Amino acid sequence: MGLIILGTIGFKFLPGLYRAEPLSWLDACFTSTSAVCVTGLSVVDIAKVFTFWGQAFLLLLIQLGGLGMLSFASLIILALGGRISLRQDACGIIQTDSTPSIDRRKLLRDIFRFTMLFELAGAVALYFAFAPRLGWTEAIWPAIFHSVSAFCNAGFSTFSDSLSGFQTAPEILFIVAGLIVAGSLGFLAHEELWTMFRSRRQRAAFRLSLQTRLVLVTSACLILVGWGFYIVFEWDYTLRTLNSLDKIANALFMSITARTAGFNSVDYGQVSDSSLLLTLLLMTIGGSPGSTAGGIKTTTFAVIGLVAWSRIQGLETTTCWGRSIPDSTTSRAIGLVVIMVGVLIVGIFVLTIASPILSDGLIDQMFEATSAINTVGLSTGITTQLTTSGRIVIIMLMFFGRIGMLTMAAALTLPRSTARGFRYSYEDVVVG
Repeated sequence: MGLIILGTIGFKFLPGLYRAEPLSWLDACFTSTSAVCVTGLSVVDIAKVFTFWGQAFLLLLIQLGGLGMLSFASLIILALGGRISLRQDACGIIQTDSTPSIDRRKLLRDIFRFTMLFELAGAVALYFAFAPRLGWTEAIWPAIFHSVSAFCNAGFSTFSDSLSGFQTAPEILFIVAGLIVAGSLGFLAHEELWTMFRSRRQRAAFRLSLQTRLVLVTSACLILVGWGFYIVFEWDYTLRTLNSLDKIANALFMSITARTAGFNSVDYGQVSDSSLLLTLLLMTIGGSPGSTAGGIKTTTFAVIGLVAWSRIQGLETTTCWGRSIPDSTTSRAIGLVVIMVGVLIVGIFVLTIASPILSDGLIDQMFEATSAINTVGLSTGITTQLTTSGRIVIIMLMFFGRIGMLTMAAALTLPRSTARGFRYSYEDVVVG
């Protein structure tokens, strides 16, 4: 909240940020919230409204928001478990003598180290990809901006049409997609994969935790399934003018960016209804815990799927890869989804009241609200059409999506002592 307020004040009073008229207070708050919450929705054209210094200030808010969320999420996980769960000997993941426990200072240092490493590598790769098209000097700033924006899963772009102008440049789409995936996996997965790499080099025994395995497998499955569906839905629709390689590259990019980032290589106002529905589902799932991505998270989605599969098999315990998932975790996953869906429905309902006249009505409002609460940033093009009250609703949804889900997860995790010392008698109800 403090960072959003500072960003709003900065957009109003810092000199040299605008090419023309400065933003109003509401639009400054909207832009600041979208940047700090790494969402990517914007009521103005970033390329046309902001100067280099305006874009640099926007990028600073994105970086601080992304790093702040990574640190905040990881420290909450650390506080809840005492130590990072994937290092706990009690979970039987790895032996205590093979990897030392992580203290808070090392945790934060590693977060900054991984972030800077990915963003630097991405900026260099994007520079050489942009340079033949934009020029060797002009490519420097777009490369830096898009690298940070992609890794932080923000979705802001220095180009008016996002990455639609690079539909026929698969190398650029692949680099941005790689940064998005790296940012959405989460620091816990990065740390454990790095520890596994070091252990393998030292020929030490190491076993990936169930957490990281679920993150990797679920993310890969969602990318592949979404990729296949987008190919089917858009091959002869929005991608019909492209060659086969570019169609495949753009469909893959759509699958990756839909869950968390908000960059677009196609106009989502022109895609098929099937693709819009698929995008809504992918946006709701989002990225992984301990990342800059929003949504209910890949592990929550995986746990609910495992609960359903276990119940179909008649099993009382939810299991995966030879491990049992605690009932408290499955209950927490279900609770998070129920709360998230409830808040989203209320948000959509309020948005229909706040901004009743829009291009295509309900589907656009559903898409906008879902994108905001899951901090994705994709839009069918109605963001600039939102009324004053509609923009306030989107601001609240972006803030809740960035902070609310993590806060609820922590609240559902923290143990509560009871003064009753008893429980009420059971009485069953019919469900289904």
